Amino acid sequence: MKRFLLDVSLLTKGKIKSAFVVALAVTLGVNAAYAQTCWTIGKDQAIEMNPEKVSLPYSDHIEMSGERISCVVRWCVDKDGMFSQEKSLVFPMLRRIPNDTHASLLYRMETDIMSSVGINSLVPRQLSTKKVSINGALSVINEYGVGKANIGGAAGDYMRPVAEVSRTIFPSRTLPVVCEMFVLRNMSDKALTVNVPEFSQVVRTLADKGVDGSYVIRADIFGSGTYILEPREEVRFHAAFQAYRADSERMIAPDFDAEYAARMAFIREDIDSSLILRTPNAAIDTEFRFAKIRASESIFRAKGGLMHGPGGESYYAALWCNDECEYVSPFFPFLGYSTGNESSFNCYRLFSGYQNDGFKPIPSSIIAEGTDIWDGAGDRGDAAMVAHGAPRYLLARGDRKEAERLWPFVKWCLEYCHRKLNAQGVPESDTDELEGRFPAGDANLSTACLYYDGLVSATYLAPLMGEPASVVRSYRKQAADLRKSIERYFGGNVSGYETYRYYDGNNVLRSWICLPLCFGINDRAEGTLAALFSKEMMTKDGILTQQGSTTFWDRSTLYALRGAFAAGYADEALEQLHDYSARRLLGTHVPYPVEAYPEGSQRHLSAESGLYCRVITEGLFGIRPTGFDSFSLKVQLPSGWNTMSLDHIKAFGKDFDIEVRRVDGQRIKVMVRYDGKTHEYSIKSGQEIKNVKLK
Repeated sequence: MKRFLLDVSLLTKGKIKSAFVVALAVTLGVNAAYAQTCWTIGKDQAIEMNPEKVSLPYSDHIEMSGERISCVVRWCVDKDGMFSQEKSLVFPMLRRIPNDTHASLLYRMETDIMSSVGINSLVPRQLSTKKVSINGALSVINEYGVGKANIGGAAGDYMRPVAEVSRTIFPSRTLPVVCEMFVLRNMSDKALTVNVPEFSQVVRTLADKGVDGSYVIRADIFGSGTYILEPREEVRFHAAFQAYRADSERMIAPDFDAEYAARMAFIREDIDSSLILRTPNAAIDTEFRFAKIRASESIFRAKGGLMHGPGGESYYAALWCNDECEYVSPFFPFLGYSTGNESSFNCYRLFSGYQNDGFKPIPSSIIAEGTDIWDGAGDRGDAAMVAHGAPRYLLARGDRKEAERLWPFVKWCLEYCHRKLNAQGVPESDTDELEGRFPAGDANLSTACLYYDGLVSATYLAPLMGEPASVVRSYRKQAADLRKSIERYFGGNVSGYETYRYYDGNNVLRSWICLPLCFGINDRAEGTLAALFSKEMMTKDGILTQQGSTTFWDRSTLYALRGAFAAGYADEALEQLHDYSARRLLGTHVPYPVEAYPEGSQRHLSAESGLYCRVITEGLFGIRPTGFDSFSLKVQLPSGWNTMSLDHIKAFGKDFDIEVRRVDGQRIKVMVRYDGKTHEYSIKSGQEIKNVKLK
């Protein structure tokens, strides 16, 4: 296979496309000029920032979620090293009027708890920020000082450092509460008197603006009192930020230690004990871990059952055919996260309620805790999104009862797409998942490729559902015909690259030309990847949505990286994946994949994190479900790596490991371990291993 080989000598001759120059610089250990590194990887794969070693001011935001709350913390370390923060509290099950997609109760609080604390009857002043760290919670260490007590002291009197204060901010796993835990330690050589006040900030919303009437939003200090601290002694106190229905609920007094333990147990037991990636690249390993957190935490206990939500202060207690059905739900079986699996099944179950005999489009989104829908963009290819995601989920999940429940809906979605085929043999849709932000024509490449993948998956799932051989043959033929139609209808030269038109009449490069590569259509792989990684499309933040625009969506970059690996371009994909991972994990906006720019302020929408994980499971390791206990493997070991592994994969009813070792320049050894057994395969890198069975 022809590769995009790089000659270092060309760096001085101006003959290499800029994207590959950046990638090579990363490989050689040279930081690209734009790639500001502010964070380091610390103990237990936490990330840490020392404000004294970065350019200030520094500001960022991070979203964290539990079953009944989500919180976006906007925080800053100013030019003088002072830390401040604002909490945006979102309560997905406290619904506002009108009860639409964006109707979750939202309130922002800038409450500074430390401003109300006294030390030696004085107001302590923040002197510096020592460290900021993220590891399932946002933790900050600040130094505080006090001045003189007498009234004659000048305003500019020296502030004597006396205390170190650590604070940890995180959402409760099950309560509608954001917790903030404080530890104040006496760092002076004398006793300190610390006054923690009684404090409550209470807001009541208007009754006619809430589905359940008035809501109470409040901030409270717990652990108030006066404490004498000898040198090196410490006092702990806490703050809770919460909301509840005014007429039927009361304030919660959380057990903060128990809440923190539950949050850390989720990280330790559900994230760090499953689907563990080990490669020579620490940035990729760690970003994979953080992506698992963000994809998994954003699941809400709504009236309609557990519902995964994208987040971003806008999208909660609701499901989308792209974010949930297509992006994240097929991932959860590999993690083995029971809450994630339940939310995935619930997602497909809720959408199946809109299956109809007339083959009218299913809605794009189910909103308001499952009680209403949104279909304002028409048919976005939503049935194709389900047809792609649901069979992959069901096969990897390996639960026959779930499959029997959802198989009729999968068949319906495939038939819906079949009925939408135009005269040229590709399915039409009103738009695509970008909902008209960019043109998509009458038939677009995204809908066609998702439908194609659904047909391929159906050839594996149908016989397990007792379908006759004729049905399987029909799906196989439909897939083969559609693949040919995709080439005839979309294949062409765009901006000098042999790649795909996104729709009929499209004459500029589009990011979604990567999709054929994700699903095994590699006829135009070389030209497509050259286009995607070119100066026309690749930017410091990833791939542009459209050539000549300034818009990027992380979802398209992540699909492109997955496609590059799947197509066998492991070295090129690794270069780009490293740069992307390092920027998202250690750059200026951390630690998760983001949604879009300029739209959305680069929100940490959670389904994008699921797509990052699938770059690894489906791209790097090439896992394709083929049965309830079987899969194919197409491992892509980059030339600079001698080993990699993915441990404690929880799919197909097993807990198994995949380890890859280089034998020589051409051959690798793939070991699949489960139930105390090891199955070895000696192959060329990128060679498919068919029908690996876990019995």
